[in-house]
Amino acid sequence: MKGSLSLCLVLLLLAGCKNEPEKTAVSETTASNEESITTKIAYANGLENFEKVNQLNFTFNVKVNDTVRTQRSWKWYPKENKIELTEKGETFSYIKKDTLSYIKKDTLAEQAKAADQKFINDTYWLLFPYQLMWSDFDFEFNQTTTAPISQQQMQGLTVNYSGDGGYTPRDTYHLYLSDDLMVKEWTYESAGGKTLSTTWEDYETFNGITISKMRKSPDGSFQLYFTDIEVK
Repeated sequence: MKGSLSLCLVLLLLAGCKNEPEKTAVSETTASNEESITTKIAYANGLENFEKVNQLNFTFNVKVNDTVRTQRSWKWYPKENKIELTEKGETFSYIKKDTLSYIKKDTLAEQAKAADQKFINDTYWLLFPYQLMWSDFDFEFNQTTTAPISQQQMQGLTVNYSGDGGYTPRDTYHLYLSDDLMVKEWTYESAGGKTLSTTWEDYETFNGITISKMRKSPDGSFQLYFTDIEVK
């Protein structure tokens, strides 16, 4: 991926960039009680309501040291597989106008493919708990582990994308969960070994879809947050 920021767009746009959602795969050694935890997390965040969604609008924002570096607005029509992107600020060379609309399918034109990389990135940040049902990965669950930012004891889930497919294969996510199975912190590890830990804060439910609207690094210098959220 390339853009004005980068860890998948500069280390800061890290949302796992995978391909079309597929049925979750788990390692052969995963115990049955662990296998169910991914389903529980997804449904704790309202996955059962997603099939009712006709349109989901949101703006993806990244702020570094009080400067907004990235701002992208999306209109997503899941039932039609249609996606509309409006970029604010910098105009990228592959976009001929401020708004780009495309139908998500197996083969995309270069212009749509560049936008789709950003869409996957941004929706992974927005709805990562749903990816526990939508995408392929191996995982390990721990009843008790220490969260990296708060140092509190929480439940831990490590998700590893071990395949070679997608935009950024072999990424790993360490999720730190409260008793009600909401993500409170996570650590992202790229295939190249770079890491970033953030909080998950400011939860709100929109027509049954539960979203953490704010993510912060330990010192607050990095903030990734969502605005203009609307679920129809």
